[in-house]
Amino acid sequence: MAKYKSKFVCQDCGYESPKWMGKCPGCGQWNTMAEEVVSKPTAQVGSQILQQSEPAIAHKITEINTVNEARTHSGLVEFDRVLGGGVVKGSLVLVGGDPGIGKSTLLLQTSNSIAARGNKVLYVSGEESAKQIKLRADRLEALSDNLYILPETDLERVEQHIKLLNPDFLIVDSIQTVYRPGLQSAPGSVGQVRECTAFLLRIAKSLDIATFIVGHVTKEGAIAGPRMLEHMVDAVLYFEGERHHTYRILRAVKNRFGSTNEIGIFEMREKGLEEVHNPSELFLSERPHGVAGSCVIASMEGTRPVLVEIQALVTPSSYGNPRRMATGLDHNRVSLIMAVLEKRMGLYLQSQDAYVNVAGGVRLDEPAVDLGIALALGSSFREKAMGPTDCFIGEVGLTGEVRGVSRIEQRVREAMKLGFTRVIVPTKNLRGWQPPADIQVIGVETVQEAFQVALGG
Repeated sequence: MAKYKSKFVCQDCGYESPKWMGKCPGCGQWNTMAEEVVSKPTAQVGSQILQQSEPAIAHKITEINTVNEARTHSGLVEFDRVLGGGVVKGSLVLVGGDPGIGKSTLLLQTSNSIAARGNKVLYVSGEESAKQIKLRADRLEALSDNLYILPETDLERVEQHIKLLNPDFLIVDSIQTVYRPGLQSAPGSVGQVRECTAFLLRIAKSLDIATFIVGHVTKEGAIAGPRMLEHMVDAVLYFEGERHHTYRILRAVKNRFGSTNEIGIFEMREKGLEEVHNPSELFLSERPHGVAGSCVIASMEGTRPVLVEIQALVTPSSYGNPRRMATGLDHNRVSLIMAVLEKRMGLYLQSQDAYVNVAGGVRLDEPAVDLGIALALGSSFREKAMGPTDCFIGEVGLTGEVRGVSRIEQRVREAMKLGFTRVIVPTKNLRGWQPPADIQVIGVETVQEAFQVALGG
């Protein structure tokens, strides 16, 4: 087989070398030399598909027809929600997550649902044998006749099977296990991952095949391989969740065909992943009543309102520097709100340890949860419990004002649907709409007013 001509380039300073070196002579950094292709052979074995693709033609932008791209429903509503309404033909989607979180289970279930709708699916596995996948398929009841399993790591051979089967969908599990034979580096290296992704990208675009690839993550939580990998694909999805809990969250961090704010929520059961259609009820199912430090907020995840419980624990510190810990929230944002409470509300928090947690393993990063964080901290500090049917919405400014937020109607309706009788919102959000009659909506302008309403002072 013809070989590629390659060189090794430092990813930090750009130093080039004909062979790999552990330490870069240019900048002195270790393990930064990655293999890159200089030129490719003119004749490649198994590249007939790419050679048959027609060259692109330049068009005037005014002459291009904008037709809505038809999407294929995967059979999982939560999965379609994250993708923006369904799977787009010719798209390349990268799915990442911690080991054992359920990436292969999710894609096998999705493959079976797509195949059951009459589409031909090719599932390429470089980590498991066909018998291992069949055992999981028996447990998940994913036994469609249109689902083909290929245990292969050589992408040249995979291309030959694509030519024979002509599938509508392609799943590669995972990108770190497949390789191009012409490259000298081992599978999973920076050069191999980049070249394999580029190879699959050309196949997806030239043959209009929707392709999903699984990516391993590093201990820092980022997808292993070059950062360029996330720029090459059309969508990047992260499958998150605690291994000791049954709930999983599918989150889009990049999506060329939809919003990056949507999340899909699943529950891991004995027969695979099951969709959670009402996440608010799930996150509030174990909420304690009459306990100081517990507060319910209404957050927006894309187009979906979600009610989540925020818990805070404020205790006297035994050390000179009090501890500040936040799970599911931005640590700096929590510190900022504590400073506002101390300056504007007179709460002496300098000698207090503060622990803030979002129940259910959700991560919140929108400013509308600020008021809930402030009230949870104040409730724990004063040992006063808030009403069990109170919900809080609002952004807190540095001067202690409560600022307006978006989509207030959807948040209030979600709270009313779950039995909440009172919602504290910014005064600005009371304009321009009529609140429902079954729920009391109270407007506040400052944090002091919110404390007066929720805690009685």
